[in-house]
Amino acid sequence: MPGKNPKPPAEAHREQLWRCVLRGVEQVAPDTARIMAQQPCCFSLISWNSLYYDSYKTIDGDIPWIDRVIQAPGPTESDRKEVRHWRTRLAWLLYSVIARYPFLINLAPDPAVRATIKETCRYFENEGNIACDVRELLKRPLRQMMEAGDRILLIGHSMGSIISYDALWELCHLERNHGRVPLFLSLGSPLGLRYVQRRLQGARSQGAWRYPGNISTWQNISAEGDLTALDVTLRDDFKEMIELGLTGAIDDHCEGVFNYFRNEKGLNVHRSYGYLVNPVVGRAIVDWWHGE
Repeated sequence: MPGKNPKPPAEAHREQLWRCVLRGVEQVAPDTARIMAQQPCCFSLISWNSLYYDSYKTIDGDIPWIDRVIQAPGPTESDRKEVRHWRTRLAWLLYSVIARYPFLINLAPDPAVRATIKETCRYFENEGNIACDVRELLKRPLRQMMEAGDRILLIGHSMGSIISYDALWELCHLERNHGRVPLFLSLGSPLGLRYVQRRLQGARSQGAWRYPGNISTWQNISAEGDLTALDVTLRDDFKEMIELGLTGAIDDHCEGVFNYFRNEKGLNVHRSYGYLVNPVVGRAIVDWWHGE
């Protein structure tokens, strides 16, 4: 489940994301990557962005940079210094305040962050039933896989993690679907933000009805300097899911996680391509693949 903004046509986008998934897996388990490469049909993309934005973007400009991040052995020392620069830390503090007080949104210097907040507003307000339509795109294949007894790994990047969470809640509580997702993997997720949590499906409920009850294990991965994932830890926010027996574990991975995707605009620590090639993500996928 990808994040916000217009995306390339579904098949072209899926192909590049799959390349990144295989690279992340290859870094921790080359044999598993070779096996997975022979089964590309196991990887599906929920292409919700064209419905939400009524537009596409071309993939051509991204491919050289995707090639670059796939071929890179890891983050450079320059990448690490840039992520940990005092300007990044100052921006994190500013956006943390804005996330707590959304009426200050116009003070955000980064247009991408302003756009993120505004896009989530549109989703939560369900303009033209758009949120319901987007969730249905995900629920449709999930119903089929759950009915078939398939082992599911649901990856939600950025805003896609919000949509995924809401869709799972609806399947569990509104549709009374008894299927489960063995692993929910959230990447660069804004689910730690109070503004988001107050608007999630079930947010006004109490007890087990407040959360999805169909996630066996939840792993959350946030890259250093990712301003979309301002609150990088989710276990503290959703620990009641564990206490209620709704999930077996919620694990956060944020220390030392680097997203080293670059394009012509410079380092972008939020892009999904950079997350998927990361060995921390690769390890989570490998463990799920082998049923661990």
